[in-house]
Amino acid sequence: MARLSLHRSALILVSALLSGVGLPITAIADISEPVATQHYRLSIDVVADNLSHPWSLAFLADGRMLVSERSGRLLMVDEGQTRVLDGMPDVSARGQGGLFDIALHPKFGDGEHDWLYFSWARPVDQGDATSLSRVRFDGHQLGTMEHLFTQNQPADSSRHYGGRLLWLDDDTLLMSIGERGDRDRAQDPSDHAGSLVHLNENGHPLPAALAGAAAGIHSIGHRNPQGLALAEDGSLWSTEHGPRTGDELNLIDPGANYGWPEVSHGREYVTFLPVGESSAPGMQDPVHIFEGRFAPSGLTEVSSPLFSDWQGDLLAGGLSSEQLVRLDLHDQQVEQQEIVLDGEVGRIRDVRLGPDGAIYLLTDEATGKLLRLTPISME
Repeated sequence: MARLSLHRSALILVSALLSGVGLPITAIADISEPVATQHYRLSIDVVADNLSHPWSLAFLADGRMLVSERSGRLLMVDEGQTRVLDGMPDVSARGQGGLFDIALHPKFGDGEHDWLYFSWARPVDQGDATSLSRVRFDGHQLGTMEHLFTQNQPADSSRHYGGRLLWLDDDTLLMSIGERGDRDRAQDPSDHAGSLVHLNENGHPLPAALAGAAAGIHSIGHRNPQGLALAEDGSLWSTEHGPRTGDELNLIDPGANYGWPEVSHGREYVTFLPVGESSAPGMQDPVHIFEGRFAPSGLTEVSSPLFSDWQGDLLAGGLSSEQLVRLDLHDQQVEQQEIVLDGEVGRIRDVRLGPDGAIYLLTDEATGKLLRLTPISME
């Protein structure tokens, strides 16, 4: 396979060093011609391929990466080569279920906090349940595992698990849980389904943010949140699936109700009739509705000096749309939307900002890829 040109590799390396960010990660191939955007021409390079429906990505300090696959495999990626890390549990890999997000403890590397956290569909007697576990990781192999949290009411459905993880600044953790295909569960505050849950680093639910709710409930009224991002200003953002259209970007406030299914901008799959009302008292309106059937996945804020014109913007991945969308935020409102990618790489499952300042994507395919986006010139 072709490798990065010497000129472009040198440009990325110099930019990274001058910016004070980590060294670039070796790519094994270019995937296409550069893609033109409003501010940049982007190179799309393959870091690893032949991944089976990869779901999430985590970076190690030495440039290696971890990738979860929905089937339950956890992979180490090292200079384009992959190997399976043994010791993960048997996941419920049916429908949309499986191994979901992975996240290193914020203090990973100090010895005491060398934990890898992961969300997964855990088999139980009544079906399966979105769960959180962690495993000791010394950088080479997995060790002791601890099961930390499981949603309080499982389901026999194989849909809408949520499963996205996000560390907050105080070393507590948010996890999204979908309503498992049962709409009314999202409006029941005693049920973890259709919510964001707030946990401490040991997986214990924190006090609920709304009266009468189950422990850990941070917000309710969610259908299937698949993107979570914490902005530098402290604001918390989520992208979630509507039914047929109506995919949302939400600004998350503790204790808020985001409406599903009483409030939605989506439509029924068969009749195409509206689902609920477009707004209602006591329920939080979305900040932005994505066009068409976007099918949101990973979400990240741009804070890299390699993308100075995109500072503070959100990048949202799309599954069925095969889009990467940039949302230009000002005063917590979307002023502009730019479609950065539109079918060039396929279904986008995860979006991450790497330690080298580049943008990394995982594509959700039977032979998925780990991709790196870097600017090769500015307009």
